[in-house]
Amino acid sequence: MLAFFGRILTTKKKEKTDPMKKFLIVGLGNVGAKYEETRHNIGFKILDQLAAEEEITFETVKLGDRAEFKFKGRTFVLLKPSTFMNLSGKAVNYWMQKEKVSLENLMIVTDDLNLPFGTLRIKTKGSDGGHNGLKDVQAQLNTSKYTRFRFGISDKFSKGNQIDYVLGEWNEEERNELSERLKTSAKAIRSFGTAGINNTMNEFNGK
Repeated sequence: MLAFFGRILTTKKKEKTDPMKKFLIVGLGNVGAKYEETRHNIGFKILDQLAAEEEITFETVKLGDRAEFKFKGRTFVLLKPSTFMNLSGKAVNYWMQKEKVSLENLMIVTDDLNLPFGTLRIKTKGSDGGHNGLKDVQAQLNTSKYTRFRFGISDKFSKGNQIDYVLGEWNEEERNELSERLKTSAKAIRSFGTAGINNTMNEFNGK
């Protein structure tokens, strides 16, 4: 009889810590005040938006800044790596193991030159598209089959000025539209954890 009740209690305990209900959302960017408002740091900015809406704060931890909130029975762990963009995979790999998050519950949020400004595109796999952060994530995880959330920053730069453009700050027109785009991005992340990847792609891709 005691063994029976023990099994019930164990089952309930497992339900509370169900790894399938925990999601790791990693925003890519570079640390430091000089990068804060740059296009390349949109991953950080989207996570900051989500944290502000949930009224939570980031805590400095190993390899990054971490925050956590619960929404509709799901746990969202937000991570802003402190490894700088080109070594993002190290932080992603470490915190996936630390939080015991499955690959299908990982989302990487990043900028994309190939999309018009503010366009959202969420995919479950794909190439790194020449993005050094995604390149390192793929190398560390040894797979390209993870969810990436790309935020379009457009490619309105002259030949040879890509680095200056990506590491440049938003122009006035972009800043005026950014607030609404950040709110929509936060909704997409919550949807990923609650409505599932397919519903999220259908609702938010191209929006």
